[in-house]
Amino acid sequence: MTNVTALYAGLYAILIIVLAFRVVQFRRTEKIGLGSGERRENEVRVRVHANAVENIPIALILMVIAELGGLAALWLYILGGLFLLGRLMHAIGLTVAKGGYHPGRFWGTAISWTVILILAVIDIGFALI
Repeated sequence: MTNVTALYAGLYAILIIVLAFRVVQFRRTEKIGLGSGERRENEVRVRVHANAVENIPIALILMVIAELGGLAALWLYILGGLFLLGRLMHAIGLTVAKGGYHPGRFWGTAISWTVILILAVIDIGFALI
């Protein structure tokens, strides 16, 4: 069983649902069936959710491969926790900045991409051994 990845898959799924709920809220309130309407704030909410959906699956795929390959649980917890921190920082930073620059957005992206790259290198290493 891939217990560590299962934990983070659950946490990331909750994050995605929270971000999706924010999109549903404005669409119901403003009676928008599709898209973001004409308000920038709505477009930002859609992109915050979409960005999470774009990045989380690859991290989870890489994480489960690393776990199955035998990566120590401590490293999985560290990488999984850092990735969650990065996704939260990105979501908050992008929301606060209304789509512009914000340190949370920058560092959230940097942390997320770094974790993905580390997991990719680990998985490639497992494949070559």
